[in-house]
Amino acid sequence: MIDTVKTKVTKEKKENDLMLNTFKSDVKQGLEANPKTLSSKYFYNEVGDALFVEIMNLPEYYLTRSELDIFQNKTEDLINALQLNPESYFELIELGAGDGLKTKKLLNVLDAKNFKFDYFPIDISGNALNLLEKDLKEVLPSVSVKTKQGDYFKVLASLKNSNKPKVILFLGSNIGNMNDVVAAEFIYNLGANLKPGDKLLLGVDLIKSTDIVLPAYNDNKGITAKFNLNLLKRINEELGANFNIDNFKHEPEYNENDGIAKSFITSTINQTVEVKAIGTAYKFAKGEKIHTEISRKYNDALIKKIIANTDFTLETKILDSKGYFADYMLSRH
Repeated sequence: MIDTVKTKVTKEKKENDLMLNTFKSDVKQGLEANPKTLSSKYFYNEVGDALFVEIMNLPEYYLTRSELDIFQNKTEDLINALQLNPESYFELIELGAGDGLKTKKLLNVLDAKNFKFDYFPIDISGNALNLLEKDLKEVLPSVSVKTKQGDYFKVLASLKNSNKPKVILFLGSNIGNMNDVVAAEFIYNLGANLKPGDKLLLGVDLIKSTDIVLPAYNDNKGITAKFNLNLLKRINEELGANFNIDNFKHEPEYNENDGIAKSFITSTINQTVEVKAIGTAYKFAKGEKIHTEISRKYNDALIKKIIANTDFTLETKILDSKGYFADYMLSRH
């Protein structure tokens, strides 16, 4: 028993060290780029997870409510569109599961109708997975939950050998955090880890006017600003940096013509920041921006363009009641 515990602790330490080294490498690459960038995937530590839950409940942040509308009120449509059969086992795999708010609506119906499946939530945040697993044990104790922390494709590659039918959920318009070239490559790589007949449910935010979109990234309470700036706090805590958060501000932009929202952290003064783990100091000019996030909005033409050279076929889509959001059903051919 002691040896087993030691092995588990050693494995967890190695995984944590690897993730920290990857974080360090990505921060180094981003701060040395011109213009400077930081990856949005590092928003999500314990503090970031809690802030994002707050964001999802803000009146300005329509995205979660819109997709929740689909999962809550059109659950049967989702099941039919995914061509799920109560008698046939499948693996339900969610990329970036978070708190599972929307997915629980689907899980509840699948469980009540005795569908045969295992639920595999995948997330970079171990904290989010632990909270989700604990919650599901309480609210849906009969659902088989197998959490997986880490890189999407590494986890998918490990599941590929099961040869079981798979349904991939990629919700919340997370695909919108990539530019179109990267998104097309991402979808292609998903297909490479799946087999013919496997399904992908892709949730995307649709192109809308600035008065609807921009407040979702710049709420009146300033929660989104805290969420964005928490990335600097995380670098301070984990990489020994000395960012003074008071010398930076959150600045979002949205261009409704191309349907792209962007988030930036802007330096409010001329300053130098040291990152001890990297062994480098970085200069910031007053007004200089660090690009932290892209939030692409979509329409049918853009989705078709992105999947044009992948192994997926677009089958149908389901809209929320306001037509703000769409869940596209793709099938691996």
